[in-house]
Amino acid sequence: MAGLPPLLECRDLHKRYGDRTAVDGISFTIAPGETYGLLGPNGAGKTTTISMLCGLLRRDGGDVTVAGRPVDVGATEAKAAIGYVPQDLAIYPDLTARENLRFFGRLQRLGGRALDQRIDEILALTDLADRARDRVDSFSGGMKRRLNIGIGLLHEPQLLVLDEPTVGVDPQSRNAILASVDELGRAGMAVLYTTHYMEEAERLCDRIGIIDEGRIKAEGTRRELVALVGQKDRVELIVSEAVEPATAALATLAPVEEAISGDGRIELVVDQARNHLAHILETATAAGATVKSVEVIEPDLEAVFLHLTGKALRD
Repeated sequence: MAGLPPLLECRDLHKRYGDRTAVDGISFTIAPGETYGLLGPNGAGKTTTISMLCGLLRRDGGDVTVAGRPVDVGATEAKAAIGYVPQDLAIYPDLTARENLRFFGRLQRLGGRALDQRIDEILALTDLADRARDRVDSFSGGMKRRLNIGIGLLHEPQLLVLDEPTVGVDPQSRNAILASVDELGRAGMAVLYTTHYMEEAERLCDRIGIIDEGRIKAEGTRRELVALVGQKDRVELIVSEAVEPATAALATLAPVEEAISGDGRIELVVDQARNHLAHILETATAAGATVKSVEVIEPDLEAVFLHLTGKALRD
């Protein structure tokens, strides 16, 4: 998808509620096939932002385009390119899974055999085919969430917007949802994913915007965000024999910024550690050490968020 124009463009979005500024100049783009994460705590402005870019909430300022079409409250053509999965479940509990999909499919102007085929595809994708004729009020929380995502995919949108889709689901359903989102991105769909779970953003997102108090504090890949803070990888070696000679030899390597040892353990601070791991192990072995185990610890987004906002990511 390299070289293609952005599918979604948000420029300088603003929204106020009385004296409170909910969104304060947010801008970002998403390319086809890219999963972009808005990472921030509850109340940071994530849901307000996506409500504006989906044309569900009138903005006070800024511009939004999807697939080259301007998006606003009345822009039905542009909205047809968006699949929106809200944080709150948007399904009818007294209908079956198939009936829910048929109802929402008709709202998207689908019908006939094409709709029947698409419903079957969505039921298979969400692993709900065996429960298609069961009422939704008999479903688990995770099953309801999967159906909610399936409804957003019915009309084969170019952009899928997911607002904290794993809130309140069991670990198994959560992993299934994350795997499905990852697969959609690989298949070429543009995905906007909002979350306040650090591990979800790290697992799914090609780029991440860290949002707090209505502003994007920083944006980039995980590695780029970590570089903003200046943190490096840590490598921990458990060794026997020649601990001190191995530590001294490792300290001479250009990528190694710090090397300390104690109790059969060597700890290194390394820039881009995984790129140099083979050389590190060769150097330790050549110095006479027997390496029993090695662990690479990369700095996470929690540290970045704390640095940028002065607080830990909170629920």
